[in-house]
Amino acid sequence: MTVHFPTSPRAIAVSFWRNRNLIGLLAKREAVGRYQGSILGLLWSFFHPLLMLTVYTFVFSIVFKARWGGAGESRTVYALVLFSGLMVFSLFAECLNRAPALILNNVNYVKKVVFPLEILPWVALGSALFHMIVSLIVWMGFYLIIFGAPPVTVLLFPLVLLPLLLLVMGLSWLLASLGVYIRDVTQIVGVTTSVLMFLTPIFYPLSALPERLQPVLYANPLTLVVEQTRDVLIWGKAPCWTSLGLFILASAVVAWAGFVWFQKTRRGFADVL
Repeated sequence: MTVHFPTSPRAIAVSFWRNRNLIGLLAKREAVGRYQGSILGLLWSFFHPLLMLTVYTFVFSIVFKARWGGAGESRTVYALVLFSGLMVFSLFAECLNRAPALILNNVNYVKKVVFPLEILPWVALGSALFHMIVSLIVWMGFYLIIFGAPPVTVLLFPLVLLPLLLLVMGLSWLLASLGVYIRDVTQIVGVTTSVLMFLTPIFYPLSALPERLQPVLYANPLTLVVEQTRDVLIWGKAPCWTSLGLFILASAVVAWAGFVWFQKTRRGFADVL
C-alpha cells in the first residue's frame, strides 16, 4: 500500500507542532553531543565565538587598521560589524552544508515508517540556532562593554532573521532529498557556500562596490539579511518593511516548494539506501 505524505503548507505547521518535543530533544542532543567527552563541555560553545571575535578585533582593527565606511574611528566597530554578518552566514552555511547528508546519516530512521523524516532539517536548524544564540550573546556582551546599551531595534532581529530561517528550511528539504539520489550534492553545496561567503557583504560594505554591481549582490538572498541585521543590531535603523515583507513571502514559497519536493521524493529513499 502506498503511503501518502501530505504536502500542503498547513502540513508543515502540523508536522512541526506535533513533533515539537522530538525536534527539541534531537536538537539538544546534537548541540550537546558536539562537545561530549570534552573537559569544558558546552563552555566551548562560548569560547569559540569569543576567541573569533577577539581575533577579528585584533587583525582588522589593529593589524589592517580597517574601518567600515562612515563608522567613525572606533577600532572595534569593524570587528562587531564583521562578526554580525558572520553570525548570519554561519547559520546559513551550517544548515546547508549538513542538509545533503541528513538522510544518509540517519538510514535507520528511513526504515521506520512511523518516524517523521521531514523533521530532520528542523533538528539541524535548531542546533545551528543554538550556536548562533551563543554567538549573539558573546556579541552583545562585547557591545555592552565597548559602547553600552545596544539600540532598541535589536528587538527586531528575530523578524529580520525569519525569512532566512524559512529559506534555509526550504533549501534543506530540497538538498536532503537530492543528497540521497545524487551523492555529489554535498561537494557542490560546500563549494557554493564558500563562494557565497565572498559574494555576501560580510568583509566589506555594499557601498564599497561600484553602483552597477550592487544590484548583482542583491540577487544573493543573504545580502538583504546581513544588511538588515547590521541595521537593527548596530546602526539602530528599522528594516525596510517592503523588502522584508517581500522576502518573507518569497522565502515562505521556497520553504513550501522544498517541503513538497521532499514529501514527493521520500518514497524512494528506502529503495536507494
